[in-house]
Parts: sequence; C-alpha cells; structure tokens
Amino acid sequence: MDKIVLKRMQFYGYHGLLPEENTLGQRFYVDAELYLPLRKAGKSDAMEDSIHYGEAYEKVKHIVEEKSFHLIEALAEEIAEELFSSFESLEACTIHVTKPDPPIPGYYESVAVEIYRERTK
Repeated sequence: MDKIVLKRMQFYGYHGLLPEENTLGQRFYVDAELYLPLRKAGKSDAMEDSIHYGEAYEKVKHIVEEKSFHLIEALAEEIAEELFSSFESLEACTIHVTKPDPPIPGYYESVAVEIYRERTK
C-alpha cells in the first residue's frame, strides 16, 4: 500500500496523568503514516487525488495543542479518528506519539505508543 509519511512533527501539549503535566505542558512528537492509493495522484499531479500534507499537519497540531488527554494512547486514537473523518481517501494509518520527557524516575530516551487503524466500512 502506498503511504504519505509525516515524520517527527513537534508540538507542545498538556497530556498526562499528573497535574503538573496538565499545567506546565511538554513537548510531544508525532509520526503519521497515511495509507492510500497514490497512483492516480502520481499520474495526474493533482492535489485532489492525494491528501494535502499541510492540512493533515494542521489536524494533528490542533488535537495535540488544543485538547488534553490523560493517556498518549487516547491522543493517538483521537488523531487517527480525526484523520479518517477528514480524508475520505485514507484507508489506514499508523500514528506514533512520543513523549520525550515523562515524569518517570530513571534513565531512558522517551516513552511512546504506536497504533495502526484501518477505516471501518
């Protein structure tokens, strides 16, 4: 399956279980793989035969920066649902949300979730 990849989009959001996370906020990175047939767009060179990357970015940005979730699992799910409702040609997507600085004692680079969803008929 063909795909469009939006890699390491960076946002500042207010997601987490702890009150400080919802007050102070923190950085989040989102990767989105958007699965759809791209042959027609490749031949026509017409935007209406694909998904506009800028519009997809703005949808993700709005969710990460304007909404608040306790779990990054819920954040990823909301992103997937919004992309399906916004882009009729989207057949499936993988959403990867990284929280680089969670308030967990220890030494690690980050925590992340990744979900794969297919359009339900």
